[in-house]
This record gives sequence, structure tokens and C-alpha cells, in this order.
Amino acid sequence: MRITSELFVAQLLRRVFADGGFAAVLRKGAEAAGAIFVVARRRDGTATLFGPAVQTMADDNDERRFMAEAARDDEAITARLEREARFDPDFWVVEIETADPERYLPVVE
Repeated sequence: MRITSELFVAQLLRRVFADGGFAAVLRKGAEAAGAIFVVARRRDGTATLFGPAVQTMADDNDERRFMAEAARDDEAITARLEREARFDPDFWVVEIETADPERYLPVVE
């Protein structure tokens, strides 16, 4: 059984903070099943947007998986999230500051 979006976000923030990093919820979505987008910002100012992986990349234990999206600058990330809001407004946006987002997110290629 998959954990709720709210619990996933809470544990993500806790793990990042425990490692001395920074994390913030930029948009709160549906508590139980809202999609989660993560903006991973590096100390040099570059960013990568991670969104939910497509269903064909899901695994048997129902773990949330993420994939890097094409949006890599602030304008492209904002545009992508605005498109998502028109499609489904119940999504989360979390920003983390880390050089290694794969440490916190199960990322698929």
C-alpha cells in the first residue's frame, strides 16, 4: 500500500533537514493522493524538476517513483507547474536544496 502524499512529503522534508539541507513545501495538494513534484535546486542556482514517473515504470511494491522533467530553469519550471494546475490542481510542490536528489527520491530513467 502506498503512503499518503502528505506523509511522503513530511518524511522527505525530515530526511533533507536531518542531513543539514533545506526543504520547503511551495504548494500543498491533496493529502491522500495528490501528485508530488520536487524542485531540486543546487547551490550553484541550477534546478531540476522531478515529477511522478509514468505508470509503466511503477514497481510491484507501489513505491512512489520520480523522473526528471525537461524543465530546468525557473521560467520553464513555473510554466510546467502552471500547465499541471490547469490539468489537476491537487498536486504538491516541494523544493529541496541538494546536489544529490536521487538520495531522497527514487528516480527512474
